[in-house]
Amino acid sequence: MTTELLARARAGDGEAFWQLVEPHRHELQVHCYRVLGSQADAEDLLQETLLAAWQGLPGFAERASVRSWLYRIATNRCLNWLRSASRRMSVEAASLPVEPPEPTRRGEITWLEPYPDSLLDEAGDPEPGPEVRYERREAISLAFVTALQLLPPRQRVVLILRDVLGFHAAEAAKILDTTEESVTSALKRARTTLARDLQRAEKPPPPNSAAERRLLDQLVDAFERGDVNGISPS
Repeated sequence: MTTELLARARAGDGEAFWQLVEPHRHELQVHCYRVLGSQADAEDLLQETLLAAWQGLPGFAERASVRSWLYRIATNRCLNWLRSASRRMSVEAASLPVEPPEPTRRGEITWLEPYPDSLLDEAGDPEPGPEVRYERREAISLAFVTALQLLPPRQRVVLILRDVLGFHAAEAAKILDTTEESVTSALKRARTTLARDLQRAEKPPPPNSAAERRLLDQLVDAFERGDVNGISPS
């Protein structure tokens, strides 16, 4: 079936091409979101990926699955986008008349966007069990994606390809046009950094002072008694 669709798509049949890529469209969008941290940018990169796939059909040698081929295109488009964004930021910073202020927190990511639940529901298996659905949400949670953004782009995509998507080292190496040894090394460093950052993010906030706890107790008590005056203590 895939071979027939490929032949028709290579002959210019747009409907055949859509049948080839549609089963992978949502997971590719989620992949771009994990790499970029922005739903809007993920949608743009998804469209670029599909256009590049359509234009690159004559060069698809079928040595890999259509899914792996699409992930290769999407991943490299995302990496190119990140490199371009980094260059733009460097040029803009160099042109400033004064030094920019230091960030208030290490690696603070202020532009991240939560992934919409409506799109999350469309990603992956059409009727996942509760465990699969939980794991899927964890792998796309804002805390996880925020931690991913603190990784160097190459380590970021290696960790996503290997630990989130389940590609073998050899498959990830082909997608990134590198060696298995390079993938294994990047994955080890990424796992160490990600575990440290997630552990730091999950630490409970410091306890309130005694005065703050007393004030909170007063407010809760006043609210439960319906005491309006008590809710606004002096």
